[in-house]
Amino acid sequence: MEQEKLIALCKEKELTIGSAESLTAGLFASTLASVPGASAVLKGGFITYFTEMKEKMLDISPILIEKYGVISKQCARAMALNAKRLMDVDYALSFTGNAGPSAMEGKKAGLVFCAIAGPDGDLYDFKLELFDLDRNAVRERAVAEMIHELLQIIQKKS
Repeated sequence: MEQEKLIALCKEKELTIGSAESLTAGLFASTLASVPGASAVLKGGFITYFTEMKEKMLDISPILIEKYGVISKQCARAMALNAKRLMDVDYALSFTGNAGPSAMEGKKAGLVFCAIAGPDGDLYDFKLELFDLDRNAVRERAVAEMIHELLQIIQKKS
């Protein structure tokens, strides 16, 4: 499984990871923590399910949220950047979106924005459109995609 590869690669390169999770509600951190040895890599995470928690815990600007909404690339990028700064990790990852079942902020269930803040100011983001999945499948798929993306990024930097 890719989470084992990710943990092994990060241990080998002495890299640390932290997360800022909204719709995944800690599922990413839990998935990594299920791998033996994860404690050498996973520093922790923020679960910011409510908008107010994004503002209070991650210092996300209310102006950014008002302008773009919490289900946006801009919010995902800010979450990753601020989590990286607050946790002092090599890679901070963020998840924000709508797992469903109904629309939110006028955005369909299954729309997910993810971001990765890495060393040297690197910032990556991607969007998932998982419109045909139920809420837990959306969350699980978002975590799997993030693990895959992060693994690819770290391997390319090697």
